[in-house]
Amino acid sequence: MNTKNKLKIFNDPIYGFITIPSSLIFDLIEHKYFQRLRRITQMGLSYLVYPGAHHTRFHHALGCMHLMQKAIGILRFKGVDINKQEEEALLIAILLHDIGHGPFSHAMEHSIVNGVTHEEISLRFMEVLNLEFNGNLTLALTIFKGEYHRNFMHQLISSQLDMDRADYLKRDSFYTGVAEGNVNSERLITMLNVVDDQLVVEEKGIYSVEKFLSARRLMYWQVYLHKTSLVAEQLLIRVLLRAKELTHLGEELQASSALSFFLKTKINKETFSNEVLNTFAQLDDYDIISAMKEWQYHKDFVLSNLCQMIIDRSLLKIKIKKNEIKASAYESHLLMLEEKYNITKVEAQYFVFGGTITNQAYQRKRQNINILFKTGKIVDIIKASDHLNLKVLSKPVTKYYICYPKEKL
Repeated sequence: MNTKNKLKIFNDPIYGFITIPSSLIFDLIEHKYFQRLRRITQMGLSYLVYPGAHHTRFHHALGCMHLMQKAIGILRFKGVDINKQEEEALLIAILLHDIGHGPFSHAMEHSIVNGVTHEEISLRFMEVLNLEFNGNLTLALTIFKGEYHRNFMHQLISSQLDMDRADYLKRDSFYTGVAEGNVNSERLITMLNVVDDQLVVEEKGIYSVEKFLSARRLMYWQVYLHKTSLVAEQLLIRVLLRAKELTHLGEELQASSALSFFLKTKINKETFSNEVLNTFAQLDDYDIISAMKEWQYHKDFVLSNLCQMIIDRSLLKIKIKKNEIKASAYESHLLMLEEKYNITKVEAQYFVFGGTITNQAYQRKRQNINILFKTGKIVDIIKASDHLNLKVLSKPVTKYYICYPKEKL
C-alpha cells in the first residue's frame, strides 16, 4: 500500500509557502515530464546579462498554480460559481501550460522541431498524460484549448491579464533584480471579477493594471529584448542550425542520444508522434551545454567559433537602430570576414546577420483588459485610463539590429 504523503508544500522566494491541493496534482508534479522543467531555464541565456536569472520553468509553473488558487478563492468570494472539478482542472491547465518548452525556453523554439510551437507540444504532453491518468485531465484540456463553455476560465490561463503573465513579470523581476518589472500580482488578482462570462478588473484596480502594462513594456526593453540576451540567443539558434547542417553532410557530432536524434531527423507537425514526444522529453538545457562544450573544439570553423562565443561569453557586437539597416552595412562586414578567415559568404553569414525586435505591451484587438465601473459599465483599459502613455503602449514599436564580430573571432 502506498502511504506517501502527497500534501506537500514548496517554499517559494516570491510567495512563501505554496501548497499542493490534491493527490492528482502531486502525481503530475512528480511525473518525469514535469520534473524535466527543473532543467530548463525560464529566461534562456539572460543569465549572461543578469547573473541571478537562473530560475527555471519549474519555479514558474508552481508560481502560476499558486496564483490560480488565489484567483479561484477571490472569484468564489465574489459569488462566481466554480465547482471542485473546475477548480482542479484550472490548476492542472495552468500547471502544465509550459510543459512543452524545449531547452532554453523560447530561444530554441522552432530550432529543434520545425514549425511546432511550445503551446502545441504542451498540448501533446497533456494528451499523453491524460491517457496515463485515466482521463482525469479531460476537463483541463478542454479549458486549455478554449473549448469549455465558461470563457473566463480560459482567460485565466491565456489572455493579456492571465496567471502566466502575473507570475513571470514578478518572478523575472525578482531574479534579475530589475525592480521596474515588479508588479503587485496579488492586488491585481484581488480586483478580478466575472461579468457575462468575461474576466474583468474592478474599477479600484485600474492603477494596478496601468502599472502592470508599464512594467511589461519596461521588462521587454530592459530584460527580454536586452541586446546581449538577444545576440546570445541568436548565436544559440545558429549553433543548432550549423550542427544540423554538418550532420546532414555526414559529420558525426558528439551529443546525447536525444539531441543526436533531432540533429539527424527533420521533425514537423505531421511527424511529431508520441515516440518523438518521448525523445523530446529527454531534452533539456544540459544536452545543449554539454554538446557545445565538445563542439567548441570541432574542426569546423563556424561551429567551433559559435560555441566558444557562448561558452566564454565572448559574443558578437550588436547595434540596435530605429531605422532599417542598409544592405551595404552587412556586405562590408561579410566581405571583411571572408577575406580575413578565408571562408565562404554562407559561412560568414553565421557571424553577420540582422533582424527586428518588436515591443507591444497591450494588444487592443486580442482579449481586451476590461474595467468594470461601479455603475456596471465595462470599458477597455485604454479608454478607462487617464494615463496618456497607455495609448502609446498599445502601438507596436519595432527596432532593427545588426550583429557582427568584434576585433577577431
